[in-house]
Amino acid sequence: MTKAKFIVIEGLEGAGKSTVISAISNFLSAKNIKCKVTREPGGTPMAEAIRKCVKEDWEEDVTQQTELLLMYAARSQLVSNVIVPALAKGIWVIGDRHDLSTVAYQGGGREISQNKLKILKELTLGEFEPDFTLYLDIEPSIGLERARGRGQLDRIEQSGIAFFERAREMYLSNISKMQNARTVDASKSVEEVEANALAALQTWMSSI
Repeated sequence: MTKAKFIVIEGLEGAGKSTVISAISNFLSAKNIKCKVTREPGGTPMAEAIRKCVKEDWEEDVTQQTELLLMYAARSQLVSNVIVPALAKGIWVIGDRHDLSTVAYQGGGREISQNKLKILKELTLGEFEPDFTLYLDIEPSIGLERARGRGQLDRIEQSGIAFFERAREMYLSNISKMQNARTVDASKSVEEVEANALAALQTWMSSI
């Protein structure tokens, strides 16, 4: 039997990650594959508290360094306490974001150097990597309009269109270099995005 895999869904705000994650979870369950869904930042009691710190507005400037360190602190908790133990038990994990989000948002969006990100990644994650990454690509203006439709934007969602354009560029640049990664056009209908995401997943699964 193939060992458990860590599948990550990435994308900007409003790309439809939650919908695709639900479809993938149902797909795997139908194949009698046990799976667990996680999110970043979050996924453990401490990481969820960190998520609150990251997302909410403060009566002070949140420095880029603080935001970056909080992201890796939450990720360290999630990987060590949830993801790795689940995989060891044969449970597949579907991640709503992982390290590529930090590369895109803090590296691209906040323009923090990739060398600094690499140091923190090595410190907190070592060699740990997703087995497969699915990136849902969408124009920032469309994604943010969808996000506004869900309600009030959080602190990061209020970062401005230029921030998200830089994040998207970083996503696309990195995804193009990753062997076990695929891009899905998230501007299409929900049905088309789900179908294309599942097709990409099935193609990858047939190769492992």
